[in-house]
Amino acid sequence: MKILKSLLAATAVSGLMATSVLANEALVKEGEKIFNTKDLGNCLACHAVNGKDIDGPGSMGPKLSGLAHYPDEYLYEMIYNPNAKNPISQMPAFGKNGWLSDSQIKAVVAYLKTIQ
Repeated sequence: MKILKSLLAATAVSGLMATSVLANEALVKEGEKIFNTKDLGNCLACHAVNGKDIDGPGSMGPKLSGLAHYPDEYLYEMIYNPNAKNPISQMPAFGKNGWLSDSQIKAVVAYLKTIQ
C-alpha cells in the first residue's frame, strides 16, 4: 500500500511537471511571436540574437546573448522601463508606455530566457 501511494504521488508530480513544460513552451512561442512581430514588440528591428534566425536589421541595439542566465525580474524591467536600470538607454519603455501588457512582457521574458 505504501509503495502504491508513493507511485501515485510520483505520477501526479510528473504530470504536473509535464503540464508546466507545455505551458512554458506555449509562453516561449508567444514571446517569440511578439519579439518578431513588427506591430507588437518589433524587437528584431534593433536586436540581433545569438543562436536565433532573426529576420531583421538588428544593428541598433546590443546583440542579445547569454540571457538564459539573467534573472527574470531584470529582463522584465528592461522591457517594461529600460531607463530604470540604464538611464541612457535608447530602448523604448514597452510596458510603461502601454505598448505591451504584463502578460506579453512575461512571454517575451520566457523567450529571452531561451537565448544562450
